[in-house]
Amino acid sequence: MPDTLRINGERLWNSLMELARIGATPKGGVKRLTLTDLDRQGRDLVVRWGTDAGMSVTVDKIGNVFMRRPGRNKALPPIVTGSHVDTQPTGGKFDGNYGVLAGIEVVRTLNDHDIVTEAPLEVAIWTNEEGSRFVPVMMGSGVFCGAFSLATAYAAKDVDGKSVREELERIGYLGDEEPGQHPIGAYFEAHIEQGPVLEDADKVIGVVPAVMGLSWYDCTVSGMEAHAGPTPMGLRRDALQVATTIMQEVVAIANRYPPYGRGTVGMVQVFPNSRNVIPGQVKFSIDLRNVNDELLNTMHEEMLAFVTQKRSETGLGIEIERVSYYPPCPFHPDCVTAVRAATEKLGYSTMDVVSGAGHDAIYTARVAPSGMIFVPCKDGISHNEIEDAQPAHLEAGCNVLLHAMLERAGTAD
Repeated sequence: MPDTLRINGERLWNSLMELARIGATPKGGVKRLTLTDLDRQGRDLVVRWGTDAGMSVTVDKIGNVFMRRPGRNKALPPIVTGSHVDTQPTGGKFDGNYGVLAGIEVVRTLNDHDIVTEAPLEVAIWTNEEGSRFVPVMMGSGVFCGAFSLATAYAAKDVDGKSVREELERIGYLGDEEPGQHPIGAYFEAHIEQGPVLEDADKVIGVVPAVMGLSWYDCTVSGMEAHAGPTPMGLRRDALQVATTIMQEVVAIANRYPPYGRGTVGMVQVFPNSRNVIPGQVKFSIDLRNVNDELLNTMHEEMLAFVTQKRSETGLGIEIERVSYYPPCPFHPDCVTAVRAATEKLGYSTMDVVSGAGHDAIYTARVAPSGMIFVPCKDGISHNEIEDAQPAHLEAGCNVLLHAMLERAGTAD
């Protein structure tokens, strides 16, 4: 394997900028919601680039696209890379798109140098990673690994009542292959970090050993509305004041389990939400995360115990329901080692970064050895039109992807 092999950073950047024009927003971002006409245009462009690079194309029944560069040994399962090209309503140029186009650039580079791999290589476009138009999130990879059924995905509807199946058919990406029957020898996903850790540490490459698990909850505290003036403090059934103690405990629990404990209350609804009325009901979300399943479960139990205590102390109605759970996802040691070795060989500054966000690699890890590569993004900002990344960092991440994939695929020379 040629250690001096490098990708064409300018070509990668130009491809990212060309794709970003499809659904471009006035603020410099991208709005390309899944299974819309713009998503079709984005997919069509990337698929054309793949076929121009000599790749064959397969589409499965949930619209996942697999573009294959043949290897010498056709019997070997492909070494796959990829991500998604759908975006948030106020998305950026790099989230997801970088992972797909980094894969296209790897193939272009191998073609430039007439390098034949032992195993085939593939670039995947996963359907509806963002979940901003249809739920569940990470739909294509979720169906692929069996996390939920094709029927469940097909039945999902957007706010206008349009279903996933209808929209897949309409844009021409309702394929024939059964999801999950597509072999994967190993999977790598290159991605902007979507957080501030790499930039803060002034490191170029994040080696990702795992993705945090998460528990999401809906909590409702029920008290009694009353006039803010005549009602003495000691006789109040103030739902908001009790709710805030639970919110503070969410943060306290996260701080008890560093360095990867996370606790967030991101959505709050207060009823009746009037200036001079004591709140009678508060509904809010709770988000707990950690990289260790045992610690995450401990955080879960402490949250429930605190709610039970508050219910007893205050006499207010407090209901808490866990509405979503994703276990922590450790990536395969062989893939993590391949990324680490490639980074060291190429001489980039590096550190381990546990991902706090979900990615398609979480689901591919259920069916194949998987790993991720992070590069910095400006100010750690993502899911935002001002999302930005340095061309040199994107080039570095793609070089690491190239060498990690070659290590797993082997070369026929």
